[in-house]
Amino acid sequence: MSSLYNVAVVGATGLVGQEFLKIAIQRRFPLKGLRLLASHRSAGRKLTVGEWEVEVEEATSQSFRGVDLAFFSATTEVSKQLVPAAVRAGAIVIDDSGAWRMEPDVPLVVPEVNADDLKWHKGIISIPNCPTTPLCQALWPVHRVNPIARIIVDTYQSVSGTGAAALQELTDQTRAVLDGNATRAHVYPHQIAFNLLPQVDVFLGSGYTKEEWKIINETRKILHEPELPISATCVRVPVYVGHSEAVHAEFTKPITPEDFYNIVHEAPGITVQDEPSVNLYPTPWTVAGKDDTYIGRIRQDASHPNGIAFWLVSDNLRKGAALNAIQIAEELIARGLI
Repeated sequence: MSSLYNVAVVGATGLVGQEFLKIAIQRRFPLKGLRLLASHRSAGRKLTVGEWEVEVEEATSQSFRGVDLAFFSATTEVSKQLVPAAVRAGAIVIDDSGAWRMEPDVPLVVPEVNADDLKWHKGIISIPNCPTTPLCQALWPVHRVNPIARIIVDTYQSVSGTGAAALQELTDQTRAVLDGNATRAHVYPHQIAFNLLPQVDVFLGSGYTKEEWKIINETRKILHEPELPISATCVRVPVYVGHSEAVHAEFTKPITPEDFYNIVHEAPGITVQDEPSVNLYPTPWTVAGKDDTYIGRIRQDASHPNGIAFWLVSDNLRKGAALNAIQIAEELIARGLI
């Protein structure tokens, strides 16, 4: 990477934006200039990024002049409003919202899975929802040699997926419960401390939540399998960082746990931790702060000879969002697409 790039980060003061800046420095992303953008409430704050001190500016349609890459980690509404302006200014946008994911002319990319889709971008590239990314990453290498016939996935999603206010709510409620006091729920419809909520996002007429349909539709798009049968149940859990998933995947041909292990063990960005005799399997606590998607509890699905059941965990702020965005940018550079 000999060239340097002018980069804008929209949502720079949020959880994902902060993680993005940290990872960019860790991976020595080739920055020429850095523009930090957020809402008017954060404008004027100064953030330290590596050796730089950068003042946060209010994000407007005029913020992208001279920008090569614009990373968006803001609301869907902000992305719909500002992404077209960034593209018109000449930037390539990598967007973490749900605004563009299912648009047919916008690539939805996990670099280890479908980096070739970057070739047909028209200025906007979308990042999948945070539980979709590790699911596709884990299943893709097996799908290539033994096509998937059906997926059942149950997710156990940390509160950081909702933002900083949810982190604070979990902390406040935990303290209240331990002190014997009543709790108040603002971010979620019920108390999250010491509890599980079988609802992530709003319910739709089908009885599924919007989050569950994101997993279904995004997985189909990323794997280029528009008719793939998928069912999902998403659960919010009292964990700060790290999304976990229980996956039951049925393949076209019979498959053994050894076959599955041998394939995913060699796949990029995956670490297998699977030794039941010593209670070795991934947990959100141990995976937080790690780049890889971690897989364990690989076993034959007792209900089908072509099925494999397994457990996966990933840091939703990293591979589920910020890291995936940077890897997309690195892939664009490596392929000469910017």
